[in-house]
Amino acid sequence: MTPEPLSPDNTTVVLVDYAVGFANLLRSHPLAEHLNNVVGLAKTAKWYGSGLVVTNGESGKPSGPLYPELLEALGDQPVIERAVDFNSFLDASFARAVRAEGRPNLVIGGVATDGCVLQTVLGGLREGYRVHVVVDASGSPSPEAHNAAVQRMIQAGAVPVTWFSVAAEFQLDPRFHDAPHRMRLMQENMPAMVMGARAFVNGVDQGKRAATAA
Repeated sequence: MTPEPLSPDNTTVVLVDYAVGFANLLRSHPLAEHLNNVVGLAKTAKWYGSGLVVTNGESGKPSGPLYPELLEALGDQPVIERAVDFNSFLDASFARAVRAEGRPNLVIGGVATDGCVLQTVLGGLREGYRVHVVVDASGSPSPEAHNAAVQRMIQAGAVPVTWFSVAAEFQLDPRFHDAPHRMRLMQENMPAMVMGARAFVNGVDQGKRAATAA
């Protein structure tokens, strides 16, 4: 049976360990692209009002605090600091926060794909959630590590998604039919799509001018 669409009402976005100390270790995606996608995912959760749980290791560790760009997008969202590595569900505060959201779907992104993301996804599956892993907002020290972890999660029952596809699916909720969120996300975090739209509009304008001149 095809599952119901992801919506802000049935989905909790989970952000795992986007710590500054990990950023320069990532080799599965360009860093600028990674940061852009992470911020886009956070904005999606905040603007559409889905559940949102953010966690990081202890900020006093060498891995440090969350990316400044992410913290700016999150605003006053609390960050759950864990003493437990890898499977975030083994941390009681994190597990309580996710359960308190009361939503059956999890959309999980983080660092590293083959470490804390993988184990947290498996932990969510064991808890009975329908789990989706955000493949373009997660990263690992190598493409092989990232891809192998994604394949393992898929085989375990997780569903791969991209951050903008989640935003587009949230936009399908009738409440957001006329909301500017998706267009704003495109303008701020999907520059290639914006340039494509501008090229199209320019082409239409040029055609109108040519027709008028004729």
